Amino acid sequence: MIFSKYINLLLLLTLSLASCHRAMHPAKLAYHDYKIDAAAPRDSAMMRMLLPYRDSVDKSMNEVLGIAAATLEKKQPSGSLGNFMADAVLDMAAKQFKMPVDFAIINYGGIRSLQLAKGEVTRGKVFELMPFDNLLVLQKLSGDQVQQLFDYLAARGGWPIAGASFVIKNKQATDVLVGGKPLDKNKTYTLANSDYVANGGDDASFLKPIPQINSGYLIRDALLTYIRNLQQQGKPIAEITENRIRNAE
Repeated sequence: MIFSKYINLLLLLTLSLASCHRAMHPAKLAYHDYKIDAAAPRDSAMMRMLLPYRDSVDKSMNEVLGIAAATLEKKQPSGSLGNFMADAVLDMAAKQFKMPVDFAIINYGGIRSLQLAKGEVTRGKVFELMPFDNLLVLQKLSGDQVQQLFDYLAARGGWPIAGASFVIKNKQATDVLVGGKPLDKNKTYTLANSDYVANGGDDASFLKPIPQINSGYLIRDALLTYIRNLQQQGKPIAEITENRIRNAE
């Protein structure tokens, strides 16, 4: 009898627990679209709550870091904005990792502004250029892997580059120079790259197996520091118009 009561109690408890986890589904679902624009009424309570944070963010984003001597343009296969950003990454990569770096590339699609206007350059403008938290990493590439990378860039119309140059012919990289010297297939080169591309982003899957040296340093922080350094040296952000990547004539 006691055993029978125990079984009945266990069965009742099991059924109760099962009923507690029964999936619930709404009998009716309704939604509405709300247009949110400048004409929408402001919530004064919400504005008061956000005011201290907005003021703090505005102060930080409006900080002037440097001066652009000319308007820098985003262009392919090569442009002054991309040249500047690639130069910054190449310079700061060597300083951050305390080792020689042969060349740097910037993901063209990751540059989110079409230009950097002449005049004061604020922190906010740099965030507009590079809003993503991409990390600056180093990769060691063989000469053949460098050629593969440059062919990849050529097929995509050219990306910003520093420390190297090449000519696009039939969507492939020719006349390749690294550090002003012809590409040596027997040499190992150090590339400054973004973790996004290094991890195979933008169909660069051939880079994914290559080990990365990563210190958690953001590319955006590299740009911010590079501009500050120029300002401290009394130098503006110059317009560098050299065609590091060009199409064959």
